[in-house]
Amino acid sequence: MFRTVLIAVLTGFVGSAAVAQQLSNDPFPPIDVTQPVVVGFTEFAKIPDAEGGEAPRMMHMLDEPGTKRLFVSTMRGALYSVSYDGKTVAPYLDINAAVWNFPVQTNFSERGLQSFTFHPQFAERGAPGYGKFYTYADTTNVTPAADFLPGGPNRTHDTVLLEWTAKDPRAAAYDGGAPKEIFRAASPFVNHNGGQIAFNTLARARDADFGLLYVGLADGGSGGDPMNLAQNLSSAFGKILRIDPLGSNSANGRYGIPQSNPFVADNKTETLGEIYAYGVRNPQRFTWDAKNGRMLVADIGQNQVEEISPVTAGANLGWVKWEGSYKYVGANRQVDMSDARSEPGVTWPLVEYDHKDPSLQGLVAITGVAVYRDGPIKQLRNMIIFGDNPSGEIFIVDADKTTEGGSKAIRRVLLNDGGSNKLLMQLIKEKAASQNKPEVRKADMRFGFGPKEQIFVLNKRDGVIRLLK
Repeated sequence: MFRTVLIAVLTGFVGSAAVAQQLSNDPFPPIDVTQPVVVGFTEFAKIPDAEGGEAPRMMHMLDEPGTKRLFVSTMRGALYSVSYDGKTVAPYLDINAAVWNFPVQTNFSERGLQSFTFHPQFAERGAPGYGKFYTYADTTNVTPAADFLPGGPNRTHDTVLLEWTAKDPRAAAYDGGAPKEIFRAASPFVNHNGGQIAFNTLARARDADFGLLYVGLADGGSGGDPMNLAQNLSSAFGKILRIDPLGSNSANGRYGIPQSNPFVADNKTETLGEIYAYGVRNPQRFTWDAKNGRMLVADIGQNQVEEISPVTAGANLGWVKWEGSYKYVGANRQVDMSDARSEPGVTWPLVEYDHKDPSLQGLVAITGVAVYRDGPIKQLRNMIIFGDNPSGEIFIVDADKTTEGGSKAIRRVLLNDGGSNKLLMQLIKEKAASQNKPEVRKADMRFGFGPKEQIFVLNKRDGVIRLLK
């Protein structure tokens, strides 16, 4: 049953009927945690602590199949290689090293090395993408001119996309030269920075999408998108961009704008051709479904709604007018439930949950996301897997039945620890205590992905990579 506060709002016309708003800060019923799905796990690998014994703040993990290695990044700027058996963990690159002259901005919890990815031709000798990979990070160096400006006087830091070129992709550590700057976005606030960067994992060499880089760029920060950037097609903020990192027809000449992008041919000079989809707030993670090719994004909400939504070329995901399925009421950061999903042309979420859910801890932010189809864990097959970053909760929903939004279809995932079913947060607290680390108050969970649909669980508190099984 929805818990709402009803407020009558007059239309302003004499004799007209009142229009009933339904303002809420708790729009969804609680997630049902009474019938959890239980999976096993192993402690697969450990990333070294940072200076002073602090946890390494793991952020992103992916597979590089050409060299048969996993790679893991930390917010502080380090990139590690991990063998497929988890037994060998070795430093690969530190983008914060003085030699690169790229000071990573890590003050405040949302800044740092946000994401990285390898060109699909990284290990293919003679190919245009040979040896190339990309990092997406925040920096304190705001001297260079920015390619994307949000407007206004603030410039707290820059979020920069860099291209690195290894001489030998199979080398134990990066052996190439200084990176090439692809583009730079000047951030007006400390939060809501870059999100994920990724190539479409399903695209093959002859596909139109092959070699095109998807880039999540949040709405600039603060709260409520104060500069209304997410709906502004002349701004790169609040968007998912798609570029050709090996091309050169952009304004700065350092990357390409695919002619197949949805706004390239709209005959509006102010529209950015880089935009693939818009109306996102903080698109931290996205993925593609191997069954149907559908792209999904986990978009962090304001004060009420966390969402997973489908992404298509030219899609408007609604922010800042809509927070999930409901109109965003900026004056008090609530949502208006009176006219849900009513605007034509907006792409609505597949699944949502709210910040008041009792299974969470108050600080709420969605993370993920993966579609598990044919992997070895039977109870996860054909499920969308995602989670809540601060609480460490892991959730699933049926990948083929999520069309109406809301939280009804969500199920909790517990981890079997020697016969005892536990939340990830409990495991992190126990491990951190055994390492004499400070008391853990939030998990800062992320997911990582390996070959054959392996799913890893990362966090920023104990440095342990856990493999679900």
